[in-house]
Formats: sequence, structure tokens, C-alpha cells
Amino acid sequence: MTRLPTIEVCVDTIDGAFAALENGADRIELCAALEAGGLTPTPGAMEMCRGLKGQVYTMIRPRGGDFIYTAAELDQMKRDIEATRKAGLHGVVFGVTTATGAADVKAMESLIAECEGLGVTLHRAFDVMPDTMEALETAIGLGFERILTSGGAFTAMAGIDRLTAVAAAAEGRIAIMPGAGVTAANVAAFARLPGVTDIHASCKAVQASAYGPDVPLMAKDAGYVRNITDPATVRAFRTAVEAAWAQA
Repeated sequence: MTRLPTIEVCVDTIDGAFAALENGADRIELCAALEAGGLTPTPGAMEMCRGLKGQVYTMIRPRGGDFIYTAAELDQMKRDIEATRKAGLHGVVFGVTTATGAADVKAMESLIAECEGLGVTLHRAFDVMPDTMEALETAIGLGFERILTSGGAFTAMAGIDRLTAVAAAAEGRIAIMPGAGVTAANVAAFARLPGVTDIHASCKAVQASAYGPDVPLMAKDAGYVRNITDPATVRAFRTAVEAAWAQA
């Protein structure tokens, strides 16, 4: 059997962190507000993840929207990296671009300088960078250990051709982690990619609010339905990964 990839699940609640790591995830990407693409989690959430079985990486993203950050936002990100270290967690996830979409090397160098002792993942800011191969070499040169990417498409399945090219070009110098729309139903497609050592999924399910009809403002149509990290979906995802890599 081909060596199993590290399974990473993105979560945005402390219950989601527990659910993922107790049901088959090897690592979590700890966020807030996954509906906004994932933002920096609170210090309280970081602290509660100390000592969990499995690795915990925190998203370092101060707001939604693009990945062009002001000096004040970069300072905030550095403080959030330090909060991750103080919480005893394993690593951080971030990415910064210029207004043209190119990698902001100077900004990312300044953030990486704050990451001593922490692992560092380049997130899907990579997917907006116009020259994929140049971005790959930049990430390697900066010292990122892995890249989370959908191959520049809205989903990893749609971007699988570019993902394949990036994974081949990486030549083991950096881990390539497919993510965005990766599920138990399609993960087998990524087992055939060269050099994929990590796989990323949300393993989510929809949960309706527990409020009843006597709380009309909290009714289902008022937006109180939310996505949760689903233990059964995490287990099914791990089973699918094991089966796919066994046949790769």
C-alpha cells in the first residue's frame, strides 16, 4: 500500500476540533468563520486545543476578502502567530499577495521570521497567484513546508490537471495538499497524483438550530442553520482515503 497521506480537516469550533481528531483526522486547521473562508481563531480556542491528539495548525487571516494586507494587519498576524506558539500548537497557515495577485515575498518573509519552532503552510492565496510554477518556487524558497491548493480552480477536482503539474514540479521539495471540495466520494482521484503527502477536507454537515417555534426570530429561515464538523463524515473520509491509497 502506498503511504497514507496526512489527513487534515478544517474546523471552526472547539467541538469540531474534538470531533475531527477523535474520528480520523491527523491534523486540524483551526479557524474561525469557515463560511468566510476561515479566519484566525480566538486565543481561547487555541488554548483549548493544547495537548490534543494530533497536530493543530491555526489559520492566520485577520479578515475575509483578499490576501492584500496593511502594515497594521501584518502586525496583527504576527501577534496571532505568537499566540499560536504560546498555546503550544504545532503550526500556522497564511498567505499574502500583492494587488496583482503575485506572492508578496517581503510580507511573507516578515511573517515567517516570527514562526520559529512552528510549521508553516501556504494557504489558497497560492491559487490566485498568476504564475503557478513561479509561486511554487517562491513558496519553496521562503521555507513553507506545504501548499494547500485547488490547482487555481474553485474546487480541487476542477483544478486537478494543474494540481498534477504542481505536484510533479515540486519533486518532493514541498508537500502539496489538495483541498476545496475534496470528499469521500472523490478523494480517490487524488491518490494518483505524484507526491501528494497531505489531503484537506471540511467533513461538514448541516445542523439546524435547536430553537423551536416559540423562538420565531431564531427560525430556520432566519439563518440559524450552520455547518458543523461531522464525526461520521470524518470517519467516512478516512475510510475512503485508506481504500484509495491502498489501490494507488
